Amino acid sequence: MNKLNHYSHSGHCYPELVEKFEGKVIAQIKSNLWRDDYNNINRNFIRTLKEPLKDGIKILFLAKISFDPVYGISLQIIDIDPSFTLGDLEKEKQETIEKLNAEKIFSLNKTRKLPLLPKRIAIISVETSKGYADFLKVLEENSWNYKFFHYLFPSLLQGEKAIPGIITQLKRIEKVIHHFDVVAIIRGGGGDVGLSCYNDFELSKAIATFPIPIITGIGHATNETVSEMVSYQNAITPTKIAEFLIQKFHNFSVPVERAKDLIIDKSKRILSEEKTRVQSEAKLFRSVTETIILKNRNEVENAKKLISQHSQFMLKTNIGYVNYYNDQVFKSSIFKLKQNALILEQLKVNLQIQTTNTFKQDRLNINNLERNLLILDPINILKRGFSITLHNGKAVKDISEVSEGDLIETKVFNGKISSIVKNKNNG
Repeated sequence: MNKLNHYSHSGHCYPELVEKFEGKVIAQIKSNLWRDDYNNINRNFIRTLKEPLKDGIKILFLAKISFDPVYGISLQIIDIDPSFTLGDLEKEKQETIEKLNAEKIFSLNKTRKLPLLPKRIAIISVETSKGYADFLKVLEENSWNYKFFHYLFPSLLQGEKAIPGIITQLKRIEKVIHHFDVVAIIRGGGGDVGLSCYNDFELSKAIATFPIPIITGIGHATNETVSEMVSYQNAITPTKIAEFLIQKFHNFSVPVERAKDLIIDKSKRILSEEKTRVQSEAKLFRSVTETIILKNRNEVENAKKLISQHSQFMLKTNIGYVNYYNDQVFKSSIFKLKQNALILEQLKVNLQIQTTNTFKQDRLNINNLERNLLILDPINILKRGFSITLHNGKAVKDISEVSEGDLIETKVFNGKISSIVKNKNNG
């Protein structure tokens, strides 16, 4: 039954029936299921399978065929056997188990190493699922304040669409697998029909071969699915899976707490023993120290008296030497002072003579410079008959500096002459 097509306002159903071979539809027909028949069938399904009649299940049904010249052939379903559907699910389950065993991967995920503290959890569930909410509540509100990191990879969890959805999310997790310690597949309760997707071979294989442990809490108490069988750990409910993770922390923390108590107890005992030993050693040390101090005090007193006597003797013996060397130092100092006074006097005379000679020589040099400057004075040059020609206040040094008609000024010893250039001649 591909689709039930139930209309709630009338209560009637118009099931769409298909037959498939290797995944392809080879036959298809529409049928009728009237309200009263549907209600009876639905009650039987709920009683037997714990779930209502729904899409996507194999059915064994009782029907009658009628023909109408206008509407053609019609197929009216009268009854459906829920035990056949249950048996078909069990057959699919066994086939999947045989395939997994043939490929030797049935128990592969159970061999994965679960970390000592599995605190990073990738969750595959529906965000609005009650099972998901219960799982988080147990983890986050644990009374021991254990901290878990979890991230949701949302997927449908029942029906045929759940299979590709869960496999896709497993592939996504595998890409970031270094961020996680374990994967939890969490779902609320349901009957066997709703869980048939978990017997699918491809989904079971994806779980069995996953590189880190997968734990499942699909939420039912009987008839374990293949996906649950091949997972690392399965629990009846999501709450139990959360408790399983918390227990892992217990398994680590309880021995640590016991070791802590043992260390504290042993430390106190060692400290008490060492305190007693130190007190005993301190008493012995104090007694020995007092004896040594008393002995050394007497030795110090004797040594002090001996040093005093020897010091007085040495002082009397060496006082004569001190007076002798005192006289020698005094006489040597007077001789040195007289000798240095003569040297200083001679240096004074030599300095005066040298200073006088230096002044005389410098005076002669200055007089010679003065005579040379007077000789080079322009006035004296002009007195000897020379003149200076000026143009615009500047001395003319080259014939190219003036032109015909320029006003020039000639400076001689006793005055100035103004002229106008009539012509100029090179050479």
